[in-house]
Amino acid sequence: MDADPTREIDVSIVICTRNRAGRLSGTLGALRALHTDHAYEVIWVDNASTDDTAAVLRRAFTDDPVSRYVLGERIGLGAARNLGWENARGRIVAFTDDDCYPSPDYVDAIFAAFTDHPGAGVVGGRILLHNPDHARITIEESEAPRVYPKRTFVRAGTLQGANLAFRREALQAIGGIDPDLGAGTRFPCEDIDAVTAVLWAGFDACFDPRPTVAHDHGRVDADVPALLSSYDRGRGSFYAKYILRSDTRTTFILRWLSSTWRRRDWQGLRTLRTELCTAGQYAIAKRRFGALVLAVPLGLAALAVQSLVSFGFSSGRRLWETKSR
Repeated sequence: MDADPTREIDVSIVICTRNRAGRLSGTLGALRALHTDHAYEVIWVDNASTDDTAAVLRRAFTDDPVSRYVLGERIGLGAARNLGWENARGRIVAFTDDDCYPSPDYVDAIFAAFTDHPGAGVVGGRILLHNPDHARITIEESEAPRVYPKRTFVRAGTLQGANLAFRREALQAIGGIDPDLGAGTRFPCEDIDAVTAVLWAGFDACFDPRPTVAHDHGRVDADVPALLSSYDRGRGSFYAKYILRSDTRTTFILRWLSSTWRRRDWQGLRTLRTELCTAGQYAIAKRRFGALVLAVPLGLAALAVQSLVSFGFSSGRRLWETKSR
């Protein structure tokens, strides 16, 4: 690769990391195995690590003309990703995680996906489970392409931050990644927020199975409940942010109520309670309430309906079981 800083870059790969110096070798090895004729770069954002992350990366870059190290002092994945794309030069900015291993054709696949979807501002790709002993979570194994038209609702988790790429003009249109969101903050939803912002800025979104990473996330089944709880918190702040926007308000209130109605069980009650709490925390943090004055009572009403339905179902089941003995 040509290290000329004036050369036009087709794809920038941005990877954010924090205090994982001992686990970076797999991703570094996968990046060294990339092969492509496209001009690309890799930007590692060190999110205020306190371990040997900086030393590990700088040693790895000794003979690597395509990789760069950037130090970010503001903790949070949204802030780190925003810093990464601001330092990127590529026409396409692809985000993956420090425990993901891109396939050797990753750059070519990203470029082909955007070429074949000229209206797309954002493209998500496949996320395979690297270790079969790990929990089957935070993966996306579909091989069917999907298109999500501009100004439509896309639920959280549809396109995941472990393999998510943007056109530079789409990131510019939305002002970049929201630094107040993401892992390490109270509101872990920077990926679906960026996807939604791009959709409502007038771009399509796509899932394309060609860009592929293997996710070596290390989680076992016992870790799943805590992860799902963090997803509930993220969804609450995600709904709140777009209910507070006048152009997306109606769509997001209706979608929230619809998802609440579909989860009419005790787990759904717990999920809604977490979403409502985090939505309120987001509004307080932003000092904006507006439509949440309407949305939260509606959510509480849905919570009450859920409780009655769940109580009635449970009582009826107990009565049926008693009569059946």
